[in-house]
Amino acid sequence: MAQFTSLTSRVVALPVNDIDTDQIIPARFLKATDKKGMGDNLFADWRYNADGSPKAEFVLNRPEAAGRQILLAGDNFGCGSSREHAPWALTGFGFQAVISTSFADIFRSNALKNGLLPIIVDAQTHQQLLALVAANPDAELTLDLAAQTLSFPGGSVTFPIDPFNKTCLLNGVDELGYILGFEPEIAAFEVRR
Repeated sequence: MAQFTSLTSRVVALPVNDIDTDQIIPARFLKATDKKGMGDNLFADWRYNADGSPKAEFVLNRPEAAGRQILLAGDNFGCGSSREHAPWALTGFGFQAVISTSFADIFRSNALKNGLLPIIVDAQTHQQLLALVAANPDAELTLDLAAQTLSFPGGSVTFPIDPFNKTCLLNGVDELGYILGFEPEIAAFEVRR
């Protein structure tokens, strides 16, 4: 997993409420056990016509969406069934963070375990960010994980994250990698035992 310290990026706004994991990555793509190529299927039913051609009007298919690493989503993002493939698809597309007023608990947990930073903001800040991006589509946001701040033209807010997941992201390790960081202590314990 890549280390996450800070990020400055333009934003893709998708202000749809209650986007569930089946919309993020439809169930027919869940047979894959590898993250490779998942980004191609992100929001597949919204991005592509029945013949597989891209829908020009969908936000991720617009040329200006290329390279943007922050998704500004609606309320209750990642609801529905549990699937680790959802953060795989988001990171496979290039997103490193998703901003919303709320996330489904299982999605949030899966996102953190896969290097995707879910940022919760209050409703007023959320509306301010949506207005900012609507007025200036090239506006950049800056995320500082160590300081737990989201900065944008005209303001800055803090966001919550638990200390364990923050440590894992800052060090670029998952839960197993975190435990393996204590290998010398574990080996010493085994010798004493």
